[in-house]
Formats: sequence, C-alpha cells, structure tokens
Amino acid sequence: MSGIPVPPDAPARRPPAPSARPPGPAAALDAASAHYLRGEQIDMSALAAELGVGRATLYRWVGSREQLLGAVLAEMTERTYRFATRDVGGAGPDRILMLLDRFMHAVVEAEPLKAFTEREPRLFIRLATMPGTIEDRATELLTRELQAEIDRGEMRVPLPTRTLAQAIVRLSDSFMYAHYLGGNRPEIDQALEVVELLLRPCAGARAGAGRNGRGISGTA
Repeated sequence: MSGIPVPPDAPARRPPAPSARPPGPAAALDAASAHYLRGEQIDMSALAAELGVGRATLYRWVGSREQLLGAVLAEMTERTYRFATRDVGGAGPDRILMLLDRFMHAVVEAEPLKAFTEREPRLFIRLATMPGTIEDRATELLTRELQAEIDRGEMRVPLPTRTLAQAIVRLSDSFMYAHYLGGNRPEIDQALEVVELLLRPCAGARAGAGRNGRGISGTA
C-alpha cells in the first residue's frame, strides 16, 4: 500500500514560481511533488535552482534525495488513499476490502509511478517496502479506517489496531509489487484473498455483504 502515486484522474500541478511561495521544506516538497506528477526525474541541483536556494539549503530542508522522494511518495500515498475512500460502501471488513481493492488498482495503473519505476526500480522498491515514512503514512491511514469500523461496532480486533494495519500494509505491498520483485504482474486478487482471511474473524455482529455480494468469506 505504500509508495503510492496520485489517483489517475488528478491533474498534475505545475509548481508556483519560487518567488510566489515562502521558501522552506513545504515549498521543496510541493515542487518535487509537481515534478513527480509530471513523470519527471527529481534532480536536486535543478530543484534548488528552481526554488532559488543553494544545494546545501535544500539538503538542510529535506535531507537526502532519498528522504525527499520518500516524503513525496508518502504524500502521494495519502492522496491516492483519499481518492480510494470516495463513495466506498459497505461496513466492517467488507468496506476495508473494497477500499484496498480500489487503492491497489489505482496504484498499479498510475502513470507517475510507472515513470518513476522505469527510471529507478530498485530505489522505489527500497522506499516502498522498507519501514519508514511511506509505510508509516499508509499504516496510519489504514489504522484510522479500521478504528472507525471498530467504533461503529462493525469489527472486533483482538490485537492493537495499528498492528493489524501494519500487517495488512506489508502483506499488500508484497503482492502489489510482485512484478518488481521477480513476478510477472501485480497480484492484487491474491492480496485481497489473504487480507480477507485476516479480517474474517474480525467481523462484527452487523457486518454486511462481502465483496461479491455474499458474506465476507465469499460463501452464501
């Protein structure tokens, strides 16, 4: 679930002129995100010049290039996640599965991510699958969704909510990025099947119909 691009229907934003925004880390992240959305490589020297600062200042603001890319991808993770939650129905585990389904398909179909992974596939895998900024953001977002279902009485979770969310994020990443790890294609259906096994025992008394219009187990 991590290392995510913007939703496919969101327009790329051109960065404002350096003089039009206050200088600082937020300006650097905004400019880097705009380059990412246009499928462009993020070059630290060019980015510093665009912002009207020296390289040393840029590095002081954002850390290394890898740290900046991690921050950009974490921001894209949240944008795509918000897109995936629009008009998602259902309740309890069923709602979580539908959300994950939409989210993962938006990820693998997004052009900015394809452009990035064609240039720097190893860097992307390192950023997307290792503990860090991107995983933390995805885990935080999913934790909120799980907790909301728990608070509504739609789920019962026998372990810390964040622990379950982190497990789902790591599991989903391993399937979603299978084609970058030696596989032939993303394995989203397999990811959802395994997540369903994790969530099935968590269904509350008011759990609704499953992803296929049946129970969460996929049976009548």
